[in-house]
Amino acid sequence: MKIITLTMNPTIDINAQVEQVIPERKLRCSAPRYEPGGGGINVSRAIKKLGGESIALYLSGGSNGKFLNELLDNEEIENRPISIEDTTRENIIIREESSDQQFRFGMPGPEISKQDWQRCLDELENVMTKSDYLIASGSLPAGAPTDFYARVAEIGKRFDARVIVDTTGEPLCAAVEEGVFMIKPNMRELRDLAGREIEKENQIEKVAKQILANNQCEVVVVSLGAGGAFLVSEDLTEHLRSPTVPIRSKVGAGDSMVAGIVLSLSQGKSLVKSVQFGVAAGAAAVMTPGTELCRKEDTEQIFERMIISQQLSL
Repeated sequence: MKIITLTMNPTIDINAQVEQVIPERKLRCSAPRYEPGGGGINVSRAIKKLGGESIALYLSGGSNGKFLNELLDNEEIENRPISIEDTTRENIIIREESSDQQFRFGMPGPEISKQDWQRCLDELENVMTKSDYLIASGSLPAGAPTDFYARVAEIGKRFDARVIVDTTGEPLCAAVEEGVFMIKPNMRELRDLAGREIEKENQIEKVAKQILANNQCEVVVVSLGAGGAFLVSEDLTEHLRSPTVPIRSKVGAGDSMVAGIVLSLSQGKSLVKSVQFGVAAGAAAVMTPGTELCRKEDTEQIFERMIISQQLSL
């Protein structure tokens, strides 16, 4: 059973440190570290770090695109780049040493043509087999239709795949209308789906249950940051809490969570245990600097702490 990730707007993340961020001053940064990034690519990287394998399908353009391909090769991640004319974007992440604060600068992505996104759908059909896991994650670049992830979901369903969509706004709404296996909204994204304010736990459950009742989704995992995640399925409603961990960077925590969930499901673990492992991976990700994502040993230790805590509370 394969895990396939799809990233329409990947990036090269440039990480560096500076003593203090001061306006109108030339700032001397540390030597930069370059890492591949973007929703689905981060999920593939986290799956690799957790001991699994996946196929990363993504758009790649210009010299940055070639560099992105090399970075993924260096991490031994199976990748299927789809060439485009415009250039793959960059993000800059700067940590201010004096305050330990992180500044994140996201550059605009490329503009793609109908031919570009159609080739992406075609390649997706070529790489898929029956009963795969397909994770479509991240923002859409300019030129992609807002229902692009809905088209991805339709392809996934034809192959009896479990489609997981992790995005925002209209693309998420369109994907849910088509119907997917799982979504992982945060509170803001869940409010956008519901069209109203959501503050209490019972409101989260009510909105998630309505999404399930409309046959738009089978599993809703609401990311609550340091609060863990709220899991809702047809026969489950659970708040899976995360233990307190030291925070170094929140970049990629959500992608690490998705990676942990899907990897565990692909290994035959139960839904609850899989989401718990995903919460552990998300917590492990915030313990690492820059865009490093989760570490396997941290994830497994946090997961064990969660299991012991659950047993003690019974």
